[in-house]
Amino acid sequence: MTAIHTIDVANAPALGDIRTAGEESVIRVRRSATERRDFAKYWEAVGVALSRGAVVDVINREAS
Repeated sequence: MTAIHTIDVANAPALGDIRTAGEESVIRVRRSATERRDFAKYWEAVGVALSRGAVVDVINREAS
């Protein structure tokens, strides 16, 4: 089963969930996520997930 995690300014899964994400996971990082005070921690966790085989989508445009 594929797990989909979305990170934005208002919502984000637990950091541990991102760090343990692997091959069957998709992480979507929306542009607004950069406004989070803890964005650096999430970006580091996304890097760990990427190295574990997760698919990472950085969404540059917000839905209108």
